Amino acid sequence: MAFPSISSLFSLLLVLHLSSSTAASTCHAKSFKLNPIQEKFIQCFKANSEIPIPVSTEFITPNNASFSTVLQSTAQNLRYLEPSVPKPEFIIMPLNESHVQAAVICSKELGIHMRVRSGGHDYEGMSYVSAIESPFILVDLSKLRSVKVDIEDNSAWIEAGATIGEVYYRIYEKSKIHGFPAGLCTSLGVGGHITGGAYGSMMRKYGLGVDNVIDARIVDVNGRVLDRAAMGEDLFWAIRGGAGGSFGIILQWKIQLVPVPSTVTVFTITKSLQQNSTKIFHRWIEVADNLDDDLFIRVIIQTAMINGEKTVTTSYNSLFLGEADRLVEIMQQSFPELGLTRKDCIETSWIKSVLYIAGYPSNTPPDVLLQGKSTFKNYFKAKSDFVKSNIPETALEGLWKRFMEEDTPLMIWNPYGGMMARISESETPFPHRKGNKIMIQYVSAWQDGDKNESKHIDWIRRLYNYMAPYVSMFPRTAYVNYRDLDLGTNKNASTSFIEASGWGVKYFKDNFNKLVKVKTKVDPENFFRHEQSIPPLPVEARF
Repeated sequence: MAFPSISSLFSLLLVLHLSSSTAASTCHAKSFKLNPIQEKFIQCFKANSEIPIPVSTEFITPNNASFSTVLQSTAQNLRYLEPSVPKPEFIIMPLNESHVQAAVICSKELGIHMRVRSGGHDYEGMSYVSAIESPFILVDLSKLRSVKVDIEDNSAWIEAGATIGEVYYRIYEKSKIHGFPAGLCTSLGVGGHITGGAYGSMMRKYGLGVDNVIDARIVDVNGRVLDRAAMGEDLFWAIRGGAGGSFGIILQWKIQLVPVPSTVTVFTITKSLQQNSTKIFHRWIEVADNLDDDLFIRVIIQTAMINGEKTVTTSYNSLFLGEADRLVEIMQQSFPELGLTRKDCIETSWIKSVLYIAGYPSNTPPDVLLQGKSTFKNYFKAKSDFVKSNIPETALEGLWKRFMEEDTPLMIWNPYGGMMARISESETPFPHRKGNKIMIQYVSAWQDGDKNESKHIDWIRRLYNYMAPYVSMFPRTAYVNYRDLDLGTNKNASTSFIEASGWGVKYFKDNFNKLVKVKTKVDPENFFRHEQSIPPLPVEARF
């Protein structure tokens, strides 16, 4: 059976549909009232934008009927939509590059803090919430979603507000033997997704999304639009894995397409504790990073009720870039313990494998990927780890015991190796390369808002502490696209390099130092900032 992506899994834990109404259909000019800050911004915006923006529909204040709908539209973590959480002074929804430029110029000129959102999957809400400064505005890029595919050039220009599912579909429209190695969750906005790395089911064959970016267009701190040639190689390096919100606003990526077979194979095999799952999982940990490069097998771990008894299940969810007969042969040689047979395998196209991995039913047409942002939400807390060596079975048994204590826990273990081990740690800011066997994502999700939040967050922190002896050390590393404020925060706009290095080294290892140097060069006043943005060096340390 098909297993869902992280976003779809959240939807199984709590399905919450928001209104599908848009700003254009609910926002009326007669209710459009401005306070002095908003009036000044509008005046500045009109003076600095080459193309007028429809103020009543794309400039959205809390007085607009559509404000809550737009704010909630792509936000994933309901913890950051609670009434007590700070809300933006207004939301701007740019329709072209000129609007983004004007937003930066006016935010800087008027001294109003800015947050930028392309997809809304930010785990700690930093793309649409500011806990460190008020007032702040939100620039929502969701209407910038053009995808232009050039099969002859094996490339595509994709706007930041497009989802990765839309990118996959537009590639599929032009070719059945081209793809792109990025996220498994199809509602991810490509602007933020690629800035942090962008891993997916072809990472062992082709690396990450950032490893296949060949150009970009950004708006810098001065409101200029820069491509790779204009920004220079240092800034181009920094935005490909240095995460969003530190260097500028991504407008577009130019991506390199990769070849995919006309026939690929997928499978999902689930084992419970009663089916010898601990020994099978222990063996997967040993071999996962050494399997054939064409083979990606992640493990999704949940609790389930089987015959009236609560247990832990491990689901081996896989994409193989080839036909089933060859897959079965590889598995018999490399991982026979799973017991894969030909009847477990589903041969399909690459685009259908995208739907399978994302958790869609088998008869779902590919154009579902054009639906854009997910409207499924959840209250959750997540953390991440990297595994560098084998884990004893006794440690896994202790992990299951702790897993059974939580209401709706989730872990996803993703295999490394292959191309991921052949790219230098310093090639991009994303440093988690050779020597890493597996990346772990931990999630605790709940349905009752703030009521029992502390209980669930305490559980995931205790689980994280339990895993400390079995994961990376010095530093204990983490994936920046799974933002975790437990690792540390910038307390204000003048946060020092030393304060930020606590979380910075966990995300970027030695690359953090270079990211700080690039930041100091391109944004010395720290205009682009958030709770975990890259800080510039203090003035006294710049010479």
